[in-house]
Amino acid sequence: MGIESTAHTIGVGIVDDSKILANEHHMFSPAKGGIHPREAANHHAQWVAPLIKAATKKVDKSDIEIVAFAQGPGLGPCLRSGATAARALALSLSLPIVGVNHCVAHLEIGKATTGSRDPVFLYVSGGNTQVISFTHGRYRVFGETLDIGIGNGLDKFGLAMGLSFPCGPKIEELAAKSSRYVPLPYSVKGMDVAFSGLITAALRLAQRYPTEDLCHSLQETAFAALTEVTERAMAHIHKDEVLLGGGVACNRRLRTMIEEMASARGARAFAPPDSLCIDNGAMIAYTGCLMYQHGVRYSLSETTVRQRARVDDVDVVW
Repeated sequence: MGIESTAHTIGVGIVDDSKILANEHHMFSPAKGGIHPREAANHHAQWVAPLIKAATKKVDKSDIEIVAFAQGPGLGPCLRSGATAARALALSLSLPIVGVNHCVAHLEIGKATTGSRDPVFLYVSGGNTQVISFTHGRYRVFGETLDIGIGNGLDKFGLAMGLSFPCGPKIEELAAKSSRYVPLPYSVKGMDVAFSGLITAALRLAQRYPTEDLCHSLQETAFAALTEVTERAMAHIHKDEVLLGGGVACNRRLRTMIEEMASARGARAFAPPDSLCIDNGAMIAYTGCLMYQHGVRYSLSETTVRQRARVDDVDVVW
């Protein structure tokens, strides 16, 4: 069983090796503005027991052998809600517990469900934007955002334009209604990207252009930058696969741009189903299984959350 609670979503998943047996989740939706960490943590504390109950209805409880939880990175109060539930569950059932790196879990569930073997991984979510690939026992970051994650950038723009949280799907919907490109700052610095200036510039033009045009232009600019650095990584390390992951990977325009880039290179592009791109408990459960099967063990004292953990902190022993 895996418990995910890094940001706005509390999720509980159960897997048997790579077969997903349950994947329940509930998203915190603030009445106004974005995520308040304490309010989101309270939401997670309220929903985690019902989600565990719903997930365990789909299996025999006696078959559960390991409890895994998202240890980081993420919002501290939210992480602690999930970790507390996982510790309580592991202690009450006398089960081993494993702390999982949230970013690694996105990558592993993507590989497991798409057939991708050795990809460049474009990880795009609310708080994370990174280009990652595996070498010498770890997932290495080849490029990343220098300021805000692409998902948080889209939310910042959307909330300022009066859209409700989460804003990414609504921006995608509005962008599809326009084909007019409004010039916006394009910020690529080697293998890294930056989005804060892009968002500020788009907001300054809000009185001059329709929202649909700005949504279209914002997506085209940001996603072109992401596609460029991903292609540069593929060329640099000679990889012929690219794998998308994270909540923003649900965006069809981003997928199309990555697929077209990969096709032009004679490479293949992969993306898991939307339900496994968003934060979910199944990816935590699956990665926890991998870790445990390859000898990773945690004492209870080692299950403190790691709010600023990075994907390249993890020794990948599986």
